[in-house]
Amino acid sequence: MASRARRTPASVLLFSNGFIILWLIIAAFPFFWILWGSFKVELDFFSIADWTNALTGKNTETTYGRPFTGAGYYGAFVTEDFWRNGLNTLIVCFFVVCTSLTIGTLGGYALSRSGFRYTFWLLIIALIFRAMPPATLVAGYLLPFFEWNLWGILPTTIVVLVAINQPFTLWMLHSFFQSIPKELDESAKVDGCTQFQAFRHVIIPVMWPGVITTGLFSFLLAYNDYVVTTVLLSENNRTMVPQIAAFLGTTYTEGNVMFAVAAVVSATAPLFILVLFFQRQIVSGLTAGAVKG
Repeated sequence: MASRARRTPASVLLFSNGFIILWLIIAAFPFFWILWGSFKVELDFFSIADWTNALTGKNTETTYGRPFTGAGYYGAFVTEDFWRNGLNTLIVCFFVVCTSLTIGTLGGYALSRSGFRYTFWLLIIALIFRAMPPATLVAGYLLPFFEWNLWGILPTTIVVLVAINQPFTLWMLHSFFQSIPKELDESAKVDGCTQFQAFRHVIIPVMWPGVITTGLFSFLLAYNDYVVTTVLLSENNRTMVPQIAAFLGTTYTEGNVMFAVAAVVSATAPLFILVLFFQRQIVSGLTAGAVKG
């Protein structure tokens, strides 16, 4: 009788499952629509006369003899060397994540174990800097970068992205470290470990899901950044997001929209794969950071 009483009504299950399916369709539709359209010509995908051309590929078949074409991908990667922008993005993200996690783990651990009153104010100051618009912080770097001839290259952009991303990383890792009992540190010290050895051999293995979660968010912040990379990188050193905007053109220059569509698919697909691959670590990491003690 008790098990029957705890059963969820069929109407509630139907409504909740229907809502989830509807939400997934709405959330996934833009990506699959862009994926479909990336194999069409512009006259089909952006057809004003008949929107069904985007489905049938009427003009694509007239131009290439088939309803699908990889001309957008060929133009983006071969003609415009979009693969270089992808390589630049990977370089920037790799160093941003490594630097942010190194500073964030050491700083977050030190602040979580510190008993001084200034710890709280350091975290508040970090939060204030994180709340500032990135464009405001970028403007402060422009003058020295121009004077020292450091503008337009990847290392300066990495430095700025780390500076913008570090407060978020520090806060997130600090919350993870706080969820780990201090008794683990004390037990390690009793066994003869130093503070750093306790941090390296005992604490880090316990909160590894939190490190992966924070690293993934840091990666996404650097991967999807537009303002910093647009302002600080030269045309030859662009990452993917600014280059996609360049494919679209401006009011003064003509762009190639289908290059941009193909590039959007190429830039978005790795994110789906990354999240699917690390989904367990993300969930366990967020859960660990939400439970204290």
